[in-house]
Amino acid sequence: MNERLRVTLCGIPMDNPVIPSSGTFGFGLEMKDFYDLDILGSISIKGTTLHPRFGNPTPRIAEVPSGVLNSVGLQNPGAKAVYEEELPELAKFFHKPVIANIGGFSIEEYVETTCILQEAENVGWLEINISCPNVHAGGMALGTDPVMAGKVTEAVKKVAKKPVIMKLTPNVTDIVSLAKACESAGADGISLINTIQGMRINLRTRKPVLANTYGGLTGPCIFPVALRMVHQVARNVDIPVIGIGGISSASDVLEMMMAGATAVQIGAANMVNPMACKEIIEALPAEMDRYGIENIRDLTEIAKEEKRKGAN
Repeated sequence: MNERLRVTLCGIPMDNPVIPSSGTFGFGLEMKDFYDLDILGSISIKGTTLHPRFGNPTPRIAEVPSGVLNSVGLQNPGAKAVYEEELPELAKFFHKPVIANIGGFSIEEYVETTCILQEAENVGWLEINISCPNVHAGGMALGTDPVMAGKVTEAVKKVAKKPVIMKLTPNVTDIVSLAKACESAGADGISLINTIQGMRINLRTRKPVLANTYGGLTGPCIFPVALRMVHQVARNVDIPVIGIGGISSASDVLEMMMAGATAVQIGAANMVNPMACKEIIEALPAEMDRYGIENIRDLTEIAKEEKRKGAN
């Protein structure tokens, strides 16, 4: 453990700020043979819904320049199976608190799934995904309206025993109003961004490449958008922000934290290189030395200082 990399997220200490993003690392067990998972700051496990879901029809993954389109559709075995099987098994190989990523199609489902997963001893945070663009009800439908986002947050907070982090969609015109609505409703943190909606068309078949027509775009191509939104939100809320979107190097991590993120999640990079998170964590100290950074947690103060000065 390198003391220079330690951060604290919603009151819970982490050895470093690097977290594999939900949906790109499975339930963690899929990656245990690649390296010692305990090198990670935490793991945001695969998005979990109350009931099992098969997900969207295939094809549901497509490569694009500098990124990936996906339309998996929250495939998962359901909250009960994740609580009884996946989380206990993960605890054998990862000995730190994990982030339970919770999806839903109604406020009631979010609440019920929260009640189940938070009872797992190795769940440290509850990441409420109101931002998935690949399902036809719930998810992003609740996450594009500040009023509804606030209602989901409030309902979950009433039953939550652990910190609640609201995961926001970038597919809106005003990300700050969404974040502030969640904060006002009691959120302990914000994570952003989820994927940006996109599509590709096969010129030979003249049909969309993805069976679901649209998918979520992620990868290095969305990093500047994610950075901008994290910067905007971090200067307008007083709760921690997890930066997500196109991070693929140690320098990207530093940049995201300078924008105001307390921690980061690595997504598409895991699908390109299963060793990505490990390599990024190992590269951070040297990258910090290159820019004269003593402690990584100090970077988040840059955005906070801007906020105090009233910078636009």
